[in-house]
Amino acid sequence: MAPSLERPPFQADERTALIGWLDLQRQILRWKCEGLSEEDARRSVVPTSPAMTMAGLISHMRWVEHTWLEVLFLGGDESVNPSFGESDEDDDWRTDGVPLQQLLVDYESQCARSNEIVATASLDDTGRHPKYGDGKIDLRWMLIHLIEETGRHAGHADIVRELIDGSKGYY
Repeated sequence: MAPSLERPPFQADERTALIGWLDLQRQILRWKCEGLSEEDARRSVVPTSPAMTMAGLISHMRWVEHTWLEVLFLGGDESVNPSFGESDEDDDWRTDGVPLQQLLVDYESQCARSNEIVATASLDDTGRHPKYGDGKIDLRWMLIHLIEETGRHAGHADIVRELIDGSKGYY
């Protein structure tokens, strides 16, 4: 369990640095899933947070990316995103038996879509969703938030994976 993970260049323009750090945290999340069985991917090891499984983390992060860049930044349709549902605040953590490999494919696809959105916009552009800070939150802030949230959940994945099978490691 030791992939080649590299930090962004020490000297880079702002966009390269932001996307580089975000991509690194995304890679760490995917890495923590390597070699897990379907049973282990769904095993709850934090009694007070039963939805925090490896599969749940990947599902949640897919929808976090969608929330910030497709819905809040582009002003897209929130109805397809379980994060906006009113029935259960953890809906975006629920995997409904979708295999871990499919969750990872969906997450990878969402990350690629996010990178496409970022590549075509200015860091100074602001979100366009009318109900959620329209015109007040710029892309730079959103990317910094995504780095923070992805890094936070990569740390959760470190702990969850160690509790599942003892695997440890950052680099």
